[in-house]
Amino acid sequence: MPSLSSWFFTTLLCFLDVTFAGDPFVFFDWTVSYTTASPLGVKQKVIGINGQFPGPTLNVTTNWNVVVNVKNNLDEPLLLTWNGIQHRKNSWQDGVSGTNCPIPAGWNWTYEFQVKDQIGSFFYFPSLNFQRAAGGYGGIIVNNRPVIPVPFGLPDGDITIFLSDWYTRSHKELRKDVENGVDLGVPDGVLINGLGPYRYDDNLVPNGISYQIINVEPGKTYRLRVHNVGISTSLNFRIQNHNLLLVETEGSYTIQQNYTNMDIHVGQSYSFLVTMDQNASTDYYIVASPRFVNSSWARATGVSILHYSNSQGPASGPLPSLMGEDDPSFSINQARSIRWNVSAGAARPNPQGSFKYGDITVTDVYVILNRPPELINGKWRTTLNGISYLPPSTPLKLAQQFNILGVYKLDFPNRLMNRPPKVDTSLINGTYRGFMEIIFQNNDTTVQTYHLDGYAFFVVGMDFGVWTENSRSTYNKWDGVARCTTQVFPGAWTAILVSLDNAGIWNLRAENLNSWYLGQEVYVQVVNPEKDNNENTLPDNAIYCGLLSSLQKDQSHKFQFSVGSPFCSNSGMMLFMLFLALLESLFGIWSVEL
Repeated sequence: MPSLSSWFFTTLLCFLDVTFAGDPFVFFDWTVSYTTASPLGVKQKVIGINGQFPGPTLNVTTNWNVVVNVKNNLDEPLLLTWNGIQHRKNSWQDGVSGTNCPIPAGWNWTYEFQVKDQIGSFFYFPSLNFQRAAGGYGGIIVNNRPVIPVPFGLPDGDITIFLSDWYTRSHKELRKDVENGVDLGVPDGVLINGLGPYRYDDNLVPNGISYQIINVEPGKTYRLRVHNVGISTSLNFRIQNHNLLLVETEGSYTIQQNYTNMDIHVGQSYSFLVTMDQNASTDYYIVASPRFVNSSWARATGVSILHYSNSQGPASGPLPSLMGEDDPSFSINQARSIRWNVSAGAARPNPQGSFKYGDITVTDVYVILNRPPELINGKWRTTLNGISYLPPSTPLKLAQQFNILGVYKLDFPNRLMNRPPKVDTSLINGTYRGFMEIIFQNNDTTVQTYHLDGYAFFVVGMDFGVWTENSRSTYNKWDGVARCTTQVFPGAWTAILVSLDNAGIWNLRAENLNSWYLGQEVYVQVVNPEKDNNENTLPDNAIYCGLLSSLQKDQSHKFQFSVGSPFCSNSGMMLFMLFLALLESLFGIWSVEL
């Protein structure tokens, strides 16, 4: 254990470093462990963080340095990934199997990253072994710096809401079903902030289930950050008798439009301003219901309560209706209506629209076609362009760092090839500072969402049918929203554009857990051909596995921040030494043994 004097030394040194030199550091100690909960009235093990389910929120500001020490108290390896955080030139902190060795059970590992040039609403979750189906998720809020104006008035409150389809079967049972080709079936329910539904219907909701109550004041306006952290279900979010003013999605300010409801697909995040402008004759329903399903899904509806302080009674009666519940045309038109606010600044003072993505020449085109699960070599797998990703025992980033040949190949095809599907470790070879066009073609029967780590991409088009070269004439080349997760409707396509200016190895994945778990992912390698002194080097606390296991030293199970962390800089050390010298010259009473 560090002594009191060394603790004081480090604390004061960091304080001086932050004060005089760089961006602030914030520190978090998290223990990830199983805890018992009964969100749907059935006692089960869920994954909590510091005993919380959902986990704590990371509330930080643009350019802050975030240090999260994670102790894995599960019975299996763990990684946390930070959905939407770009980790500029630092894919070492991405927390997926291609960049990091898992944290073994009983070990701790410290993530250290900067939320560089970002604002907005994101979330984190465990990325391995279907664990997100058991929880382990929490919110990330990246606030604007005070010098950057926000394109709306300061809300009276800030509320995070997590939506999730939920099963009473454990994540281990669910992943075994997926491995065996068994459909997950209708969820047992939909949770809102880890809690089950309000008893709006005695026939559908059993008695005794705890539900979320959101307390508000009449006349006030609140910012609601809503995330779909579920397994595979698109959910429609709505609040009885209230409008949702959309203002931000996944780090981009949007054109401000009112919606009565919003389809939020797996992995997506939205911010709404909601004004409490009703007469509060009763409480109001907050609803998250599945999209594009039949009546057998009726029980899988999440319901919580919006409670005004002057409410005159409980919510009652039918839930607010949703027109076109099984009509994807409504949903695709709604998605097209979400536009980038080109005149607003975000993390920087210049307007978002100053990056004129529509004028940039495309350097690489990938048409990526998915397929539903199929048997490959006797095992159920999902594919992108006929390839089901095989995670190597040595993470891609470590193999790149140590020049280990044969771990992966840079030969991912830019179109589906006329050959049988296969299992392979095939990467996209991205061109540094290139401009890539990716078209996702969904041959599955359900909505699939796709997420790219390390970047925000521009959603420029989506439509039903098969994408062709002529489809480019429909692209939005001016104010297509920049985000990191996009939906692709069944029998439809979605096109994105992305500027590959962030060196590293980045995960492109299906966010639907069943598709991802069976192999629907690929990594994009982006290498700066010139020496890049700004790209972060191998962390001192890196965990080694696979072909590099011999480099790993035994780790004490003591809960402590990883050694070698760049918490403070040399300039801070110089300031600190000068500070000590000044104290001693003035008072002659200071003595520290260094």
